[in-house]
Amino acid sequence: MPAERARWIGTSTKMYFGYQQHFDWMSAVARIVEERPALAEAGITPFVIPSFPVLESALRILGPAGVTVGAQAVSQDEGAATGEVGAGLLAEMGVRLVEIGHAERRARYGETDAVVAAKTRVAIAAGLTPLLCVGEAEGGDPEGAVRTVVDQCVAAVGDAALLDRIVVAYEPVWAIGAPAPAGADHVNAVVAGIRSSLTELIGGPAPAIVYGGSAGPGLLATVPEVDGLFLGRFAHDPANFGRVLDEALAR
Repeated sequence: MPAERARWIGTSTKMYFGYQQHFDWMSAVARIVEERPALAEAGITPFVIPSFPVLESALRILGPAGVTVGAQAVSQDEGAATGEVGAGLLAEMGVRLVEIGHAERRARYGETDAVVAAKTRVAIAAGLTPLLCVGEAEGGDPEGAVRTVVDQCVAAVGDAALLDRIVVAYEPVWAIGAPAPAGADHVNAVVAGIRSSLTELIGGPAPAIVYGGSAGPGLLATVPEVDGLFLGRFAHDPANFGRVLDEALAR
């Protein structure tokens, strides 16, 4: 696999960290990335998606180290939407990536395909890159997983011409929070199928496709079809984040 394909390595802190814990963890990650200048030379983009209250601090701490900062959600609304955060505000702050469509938000907060589509289009219009989380509910059928994911991607962007504006996070729902990630054979088969289908739809190179779902150290070398990893809870130990960055460099 060409080295340039392993280019996205990152994680979301979800709601696990407190205020000070975020600062300690982000400072550690910044040092880890700064110690690896070869990441930029290899075209590898580390990214971190922290809680909303620390986004400004994340941009200050992680940005100079070369870490792309993302947001965990975005509103599809404007104006009088109490408690929501708009795409324009995030873009103005310097946020570049926004997580959309995670299985937890679909299940817990009723984010339907229509909601995911509205958020995706608002994010793209604001100049943000959607990290579009997609995946099948049950395992065992790679071909069915490919169909599900491609349908989710097309539904989210609405126009195939916009597919190259997203990063696809393939996260089989059944693997999220599991003791181990999905099997390498399954991941490679599904990601290859997604890439082939999206390439045909776009008429050019497919967007980056990363794998998430209990992803951690040791996985990257076994899944050559992916363009990186959306790391889970394992990356909440900064040392593990560094280990995966080293694995990306080695690949």
